[in-house]
Amino acid sequence: MLFGDLPFEQRVRRLHEAGFEVEIWDWSIKDLPALAATGARFGSMTGYVSGSLVDPDGAAELLRTAEDSLAAAEVLDCPRLNVHGTGLNSQGLPVVPRQVVTGADWLAAARTLERLAALGERHGRVFTLENLNTALDHPGVPFARAEDTLALVAAIDNPHLRLNLDLYHAQIGEGNLVELCARALPYIGEVQVADVPGRCEPGTGEIHYPKVAAALAGSGYEGVIAMEAFAATDPEVALERFRDAFTLTPA
Repeated sequence: MLFGDLPFEQRVRRLHEAGFEVEIWDWSIKDLPALAATGARFGSMTGYVSGSLVDPDGAAELLRTAEDSLAAAEVLDCPRLNVHGTGLNSQGLPVVPRQVVTGADWLAAARTLERLAALGERHGRVFTLENLNTALDHPGVPFARAEDTLALVAAIDNPHLRLNLDLYHAQIGEGNLVELCARALPYIGEVQVADVPGRCEPGTGEIHYPKVAAALAGSGYEGVIAMEAFAATDPEVALERFRDAFTLTPA
C-alpha cells in the first residue's frame, strides 16, 4: 500500500531498508523468488486464493488453495497466512455475498477452520482470521466483525489459528478498541492498524494509537503490529508516524 509508484520488488526493498517487515496480499501474481532475493523478512501473506468457510465446495477450494499458499510461504519463509470469511474480489467485495448467517453456517465455518488449523500445524505455519468492516469496505462478508472472528478462533483454540485483529476495521464496525484488544489478547496473532477516516497512517484520523500501544504493551502483547494503510502524503512520513505511534516512552 506504500510506494505505489514503484515496481513491486522495489517497494519491498524500500520497506526492508527502512527496517520493517513486509506483508503482501495475493502472492499468486508476484515473482516470489525475486521477492525472496531482496533479503526482506515477510511477516504475513494471503493464505488462500479462493473459497469460503461455509459451503462444502467453497471450503474445499479454500483448503486446496491454502495448501498452495503454504508452498508459497516456504519460498518467502513467511510465518503467517491470512484468511477471511469468504473470498474477496479485486475491489475487496465478497465473491458470494452472505447477508444472513445461520447457526448451521457457524458450525460449518468452525469445521473448516479446524481443518485449516490442522493444515497450519502440519506445516509449522499460523493461519490468521481477519476481521473486516461491512459498513464501508467489505459489505456482505460473513463472520466479519471482530466479535465473530474472536468467537471462531476461541472455539477452535489451536495456536496455528489466530486473530489478525484489524483495528481500522474494528473502529468502523465496533469501536471500543482498548477493551477489544484486552479481550482478544490470548488469541491475537497480529494487530493491523490504519486511522479512521481515510485508512491512512496513525495520526491522520480519530484513533489515538499511542493509547492503544500503551494498552497492548501493558497487557503483555509482544507480537507484530502491522500498518495496513495508505500514506496520507509521503510514504516515508507515514512510516515515521507509524513508528512514533508504537514507540513507547517511559512515564
